[in-house]
Amino acid sequence: MMHHFRSSALAFALCLAAVAPASAQVAPPAPAPTAPQGQTPPTAGGQSGELVVDVVGGISAPLGIAIPTMPAAAVTETAAGRTDELGRQLAQIVTTDLKNSGLFNPAGAGAMKNVEFAEVTAPVFDFWAGAHVSALVQGFVRGNNDGTLTVGCYLYDVFSRAELARQGFVVQPSDWRRAGHKCADMVYAKLTGEGPYFDSRMVYVSETGPKGKRIKRLAIMDQDGANHRFLTNGQSIVLTPRFAPNQQSIVYMSYLNERPAIYVYDIASGNQRLLVNNPSLTFAPRVSPDGRFVLFSMAVAGNTDLYRVPMSGGSPQRLTESPGIDTGGSYSPDGRRIVFESDRSGAQQIYTMNADGTNQQRISFGGGRYATPSWSPRGDLIAFTKIAGNFRIGIMSPSGSGEKLLTNDWQDEGPSWSPNGRVLSFYRQTQGGNGRADLWSVDLTGVNERKIPTPLDGSDPGWGPLRP
Repeated sequence: MMHHFRSSALAFALCLAAVAPASAQVAPPAPAPTAPQGQTPPTAGGQSGELVVDVVGGISAPLGIAIPTMPAAAVTETAAGRTDELGRQLAQIVTTDLKNSGLFNPAGAGAMKNVEFAEVTAPVFDFWAGAHVSALVQGFVRGNNDGTLTVGCYLYDVFSRAELARQGFVVQPSDWRRAGHKCADMVYAKLTGEGPYFDSRMVYVSETGPKGKRIKRLAIMDQDGANHRFLTNGQSIVLTPRFAPNQQSIVYMSYLNERPAIYVYDIASGNQRLLVNNPSLTFAPRVSPDGRFVLFSMAVAGNTDLYRVPMSGGSPQRLTESPGIDTGGSYSPDGRRIVFESDRSGAQQIYTMNADGTNQQRISFGGGRYATPSWSPRGDLIAFTKIAGNFRIGIMSPSGSGEKLLTNDWQDEGPSWSPNGRVLSFYRQTQGGNGRADLWSVDLTGVNERKIPTPLDGSDPGWGPLRP
């Protein structure tokens, strides 16, 4: 029996039938602040570039790293909690982020020592060398008179006894977790040479209820599952949400007023507006990298093509005119090209074209069907769902060469890229009448696969850009 393909096939079926308050910003990295009276202020350390993590081989031999509790410059009460407790939690966030990347092996509690504030910039390297770690992350937390928090983050090479990097963050109490993600991003980027991705968010469809009558709500959360909140109440089904590049709004398809159509949700106000005022079925929206246009599919007189419309609304511009169904469009990071899926050849395959619809070319030629293409933010790869017996997440070059399948479960689909183009989120459906959907991630090696925590079932993840 054919599997139920929940996103792309649903869009095809529809076509055939028709034929939260914004959080405060993290301040730019600042030098570590002056220490409290009587304590040594942070000073600049040496530089070294010897310690490097192999982003491929490191999966089988992750780097040993220690992230002890970050001491408080002074133990004070803040709106986010006591500074000493925040230091413990921040170290745990950094630990979890780095461990989840698959490239780091954080030392356990038994290998740690209590770090005094004065040690933050003067590590006891002899101790850490004895703990058999190659890298060390130390930091501190301070409550400021204006209610903000300052978090310092330092990275050291244990064997060369050198400071590799440092950053400081001033955050509102509600944003304290972001300082931990920013610290982890600094460490990850410095040691791997890859771009950061931990300080980012996901939007997805939260699901509950029996399989034949699912309640689907729009939800948003940090990439690690924290700060979760629902954006819609579930009275109308929502599908395929994606962030706009400025992360102030989300585009998605909804069955609001019993008609499938594309809406724009404003995160700050909670208001939603109909994007295309047209009686035709519209679905699968994606925002252009410059935020000016929304790429989407529209079914008119039994034929489905790709269109684009200004983000503010207006008259849609048709980009494809082939018979059959063209959908699942995704922009290249420079906005000059589009990848999409089409059944014009008789089965779902992947095509590319210029952003104005010219130069349409098929790029997938392997066995089976291809769906839900997504262009990497680095521009070097296209992710997709491969349908050949089961549903798998795969990648290929923009020319169609170098196809590689990353997962091998019963039903994995809907890939969405991390901001640095190294990790893909997707959703996995289990078999059976009571099958559930969960969010997962996998990196480009195909080895580091993990489940992303959500309160309920989850599908259609959209990974947002790195937060400013």
